[in-house]
Formats: sequence, structure tokens, C-alpha cells
Amino acid sequence: MHNKPLVTVICLCYNHADFVIEALESVLNQTYSNVELLVADDFSTDTSVKVIKNWLKEHPKIPFLVNKENLGNTKTFNKCLKLAKGEYIIDLAADDVLKIDCIANQLEGFKKTAYENVGLIYGNAELISENGNFINDYFKTDTNRKRLQSQPTGDIYIGLLNGNNNLCSISSLVKKAVFDSLNGYDENLAYEDYDFWIRASTIYNFDYVDKILVQKRVLKDSMYTLLTQKNNKKTRRFNYSTYLILQKAFKLNRTKEEFVAMLKRIHFEMTVAYKTRDFHLLMKYIFLELKVRSTILYK
Repeated sequence: MHNKPLVTVICLCYNHADFVIEALESVLNQTYSNVELLVADDFSTDTSVKVIKNWLKEHPKIPFLVNKENLGNTKTFNKCLKLAKGEYIIDLAADDVLKIDCIANQLEGFKKTAYENVGLIYGNAELISENGNFINDYFKTDTNRKRLQSQPTGDIYIGLLNGNNNLCSISSLVKKAVFDSLNGYDENLAYEDYDFWIRASTIYNFDYVDKILVQKRVLKDSMYTLLTQKNNKKTRRFNYSTYLILQKAFKLNRTKEEFVAMLKRIHFEMTVAYKTRDFHLLMKYIFLELKVRSTILYK
């Protein structure tokens, strides 16, 4: 790793007019200075574009991509990724905030890791309300803000399959080489992180920095609040994406242990499908379970 590697922060905005300036300022205020900022708006229907353009008057060298139609996070991120010059990448939502020493701590994690071939460093996050009030830490912490339970590191592929390994994607610093090797995010999915973790973990080790690196804003209309809503189109698209991710994982699996781990996640998703009354998806999971069990018999 170079002494001062360039870090590219890709800030994606969609209807975050009330929060985007705080997100952008948090990038410029980092204690680590060698940072490239790329900003994109995914056809916001609020005043986000106007707010960002006004802010950019003071920062005219920062690139700003404005979509002429709503493409979604995955496609918009990949457009920015092609422009990124950094050795490392941060995917920053425009309603979240980087702690002032976020990048410095992430790079220190890469420097001090005991693992070979580390592709991703992540840490803890502070969940805040729309008004910026503290809610709780993403991973439970003690009075010193240290993680109460040890965080899985290294080869975490099986833990991602069975759901035992929970990452905090918003606090991640990823080598650009990882994105390049995986061709960025899968643009066919409604969300990107779980698929990206699984694919990356088959090639790279992961490591954890036990610090609060970012503030994650919890909004009432965020995707993760829709997970268990019945008869909701966004909910169904999100949950169907998880099914597609597990189908891809089936092809990545090589050992009996990996297929057994996959069954646990399938059972969890079957419960979600039942609770959301998505019986079509439930049937797909039943067939996928049978396929996995059949594979296990011959391993």
C-alpha cells in the first residue's frame, strides 16, 4: 500500500436534499487528505440537484453526475466507479455521515491486518434519527464504544451464507481491485451489499476495525424498513433480489459445509416470504431447498 493512497468516495443522492450537504462536508473534513469525491444524483424529485449545484459553486472541481432518469443505486454507482481514480473506494449514501477520522482508521486497518489478501475493511456505525439524534450503535458496544462480541474476520463466506456473519457495509473501505475483479455491483438487483459481500468473500479476506466510523441515518422510508411489509412492490423486489443472490451463491458453493450453511439462510427467507404473503417467492425457495438438499446427498 502506498504511504498516501488515493481514496475515492462515491456519494449517491436520491431525494436527500435535507442531508446531502452534511454528507459531502464530512468527506472534505476528513483528517486524511488524499481523497477524491464523486457525486451523483439518481433523478431526485426533491431539490437535491439544486442544493448540490449550489454547494458545488464553492467546490467547482468536484465531478457531479446527474441522471436523466432513475437508474437505481447499483447502476448509478457503477457509472461513478468507471470514473474513480482511487486505490480504495467508499460507497457513501447522501443521508449518511463519515466520522472525521473514518478514512484514516480504515487505512490503518489495512496497514495492521494480520490477514493476507484483504479486500475490505469495515467497522462499526452509529445509528442516528432524521434529526441527527443518537439511536444506538450498529453492533452493540460497551461503555468504551467497543464491540461486545468479537466480529468474524478473514474467510467469512460460510458465515455470510448462513446469516451468522453480519457486516456493516456503510462503514466499508474496499480496494478498487475488488470492484474491478467483480465488475462492480450486480445491476439486476434491488440492493447491492449482500451480493457483493458473498462474491468478494470467495476471493478476498475481510477484516474489522473496532471503531465507530460512520453515522447511519435511519429514515422512515428506507428500504430496510420495508422488509416485512405485505403486498408492497418494493418489499417484493428487495426480497426477490435476495433469492437471486442465493441462486448465484449456489453456483459458487464447492463444499458440503457451504451447501448446509445455505439451507439456514433459505429457511430464514422462506419465513420472510410467508410473513409478507409472497407465496410465489416461497415456492421458489422450496424448489431451491430441494435442489440444495439433493446436492448435499452427493457431496
